[in-house]
Amino acid sequence: MANTTMEALISVLVALVLVSATFASSDTPFIVAHKKSSLNRLKSGAQRISVSIVVYNQGSAAAYDVSLTDDSWTQDVFDLVSGNTSKTWERIDAGSLVSHSFALESKVRTLFYGAPAVIKFRIPTKAVLQEAYSTPLPPLDILADRPSEKKFEWAKGLMAKYGSLVSVISIVVLFVYLIATPSKSSAAKGNKKRR
Repeated sequence: MANTTMEALISVLVALVLVSATFASSDTPFIVAHKKSSLNRLKSGAQRISVSIVVYNQGSAAAYDVSLTDDSWTQDVFDLVSGNTSKTWERIDAGSLVSHSFALESKVRTLFYGAPAVIKFRIPTKAVLQEAYSTPLPPLDILADRPSEKKFEWAKGLMAKYGSLVSVISIVVLFVYLIATPSKSSAAKGNKKRR
């Protein structure tokens, strides 16, 4: 009984090793995409959103007919200012990366949750298009009230200009103070010797 169980276990392990070796040796692309954005408030009361998406092929083979689509930007909230929300590439070689960027404007105050961008690509050994997704954006607080940073700009300027000088002077003053003032333990020893 134990012998047949051991033989079955060994045959299952051998089959798993062979299957994993087959998958490990196959040449396939592996697409990783990172999506990021930055917000800039404009004087016209709108906010500009700059979006960039980096697509990286970490696989061991090229990906063909690559298309990137980012349709999460609704037209009732965003106006496309520059670029397109979609892009295509003929191929992305193994170990290489491509990037795409575009800019939008919004005059609507909202908390926006952007969906990941969709990347579709073709592998020569498969008939069906493969899909990959970018990282999602953190929630964008568009046209949110921000505390005024002008209150502390003068302090930042002073610290940038004189911060190192203030640090050096503080260290020298502390050093002189420690040298010039006798410690309490040495003063106590002096009182004991006098008695």
